[in-house]
Amino acid sequence: MKKIWLIGAGGMAQDYIKVLQGLNQKFIVIGRGEDTAKKCQEVTGCQVEIGGLSEYLSTNPEKCSYAIIAVGVEKLYETTKQLLEYGIKNILVEKPGGLYYWQFKELNNLANEKESNVLVAYNRRFYASVLKAQEIIKKDGGVTSFNFEFTEWAHEIETLTKGEGVMENWFLANSTHVVDMAFYLGGKPKEICSFTNGSLSWHPLASNFSGAGLSEKGALFNYQANWESAGRWGVEILTKQHRLIFRPMEKLHIQKRGTIPQLLDESIDYCLDEKYKPGLYIQTKNFLENDFEGMCLFEEQFKMIKIYNKIANYER
Repeated sequence: MKKIWLIGAGGMAQDYIKVLQGLNQKFIVIGRGEDTAKKCQEVTGCQVEIGGLSEYLSTNPEKCSYAIIAVGVEKLYETTKQLLEYGIKNILVEKPGGLYYWQFKELNNLANEKESNVLVAYNRRFYASVLKAQEIIKKDGGVTSFNFEFTEWAHEIETLTKGEGVMENWFLANSTHVVDMAFYLGGKPKEICSFTNGSLSWHPLASNFSGAGLSEKGALFNYQANWESAGRWGVEILTKQHRLIFRPMEKLHIQKRGTIPQLLDESIDYCLDEKYKPGLYIQTKNFLENDFEGMCLFEEQFKMIKIYNKIANYER
């Protein structure tokens, strides 16, 4: 019998609860504040242990076999560290897993020391659109080039209330949802040139981004984003036979070589992505079955942080 802890009781945790219920799993929800816990209980029908992880661990509970961390971004590092130190062996932590390079370095070292599996929950890797794209890419002989855009809507983001350090690190905290998916399909950067300019009050180091490079799979790539203009998230993957278009990212449009129309792939079964938060069901199911293929290992994320910092002009 699997023993599962879900850390957090906010919106993202509620999405996980829906998936865990769909998977017919028994689990314990560990929340912190009473208001959030009450709302979670009303929405999901699940009882929530109130007081936070530290208080819960102080009761010396039997170790869980799987832990899912769905707390605020500013709490991801601290929560992951607590679970590792308690001896939890399988941890799925919400993206991006931390905020600063030193946090990723420390957690990576600790995970290795404890011989624990820590995975970063980039659920877009498990979209139905992405899974189908992987089939097409394999059939076509690989990716030859790709491009992506991670424009954020600054006029909406500036109204949000987030924890300490989250807004200033918004590229890492939010935009890497797009970047991870692009590099997952097209290959991690082998060479990269990045440029930035502009500034926002809540993201002072850059608001306009562009760059290009060569991936480890031999594909050329380029990207851009302008947080002070119009735009949206998007990824385009090119093979010798197709242009695979993710805009919106949950759906796959295909342009065949020698044709103009960009057609929605109607052969894809989107039922899981429509019933649950897209990608979350398969990601969670695989995690609980110790099927980590395609998932973002924490060591992989740690290696990417220097690249992410370069793209965003983060000075650390």
